[in-house]
Amino acid sequence: MDKSANQNRPRGIIILAFLMIVFGLAELTTSFTHRFFGLSTAQVATSTYLGATIGTLYAVAGLLVLSMKKRAAAIALVFLITDIVGRIGMVVTGLFPVDSLKQMAAIILGTSIVAIFAVYVGLKWSTFR
Repeated sequence: MDKSANQNRPRGIIILAFLMIVFGLAELTTSFTHRFFGLSTAQVATSTYLGATIGTLYAVAGLLVLSMKKRAAAIALVFLITDIVGRIGMVVTGLFPVDSLKQMAAIILGTSIVAIFAVYVGLKWSTFR
């Protein structure tokens, strides 16, 4: 008998991938609106393009993880690391303003979540084919 696609994926991987896709799409949307729940990004084209790229990489990483293939998971890890480096770069260049405690906390929390997702994929490496 063939198992359904979801029976081959651990529930944690499914949840992780779903969150990565949702958070990536939220970041992609934020890159164009420059506002999200009271948080902001610089309203310049560079911020838009970098934010859109970071959000897209984040969402695609979630899709790659769903494939349950090691090569796809490796690419997803590269995308997540790129996301982290991109976020740090946006802070350093002022494209993510750190003008309030709320803004700084959101940047730290968001970047930490990406890092946790990367660590989780790494810890679940043996579940990928």
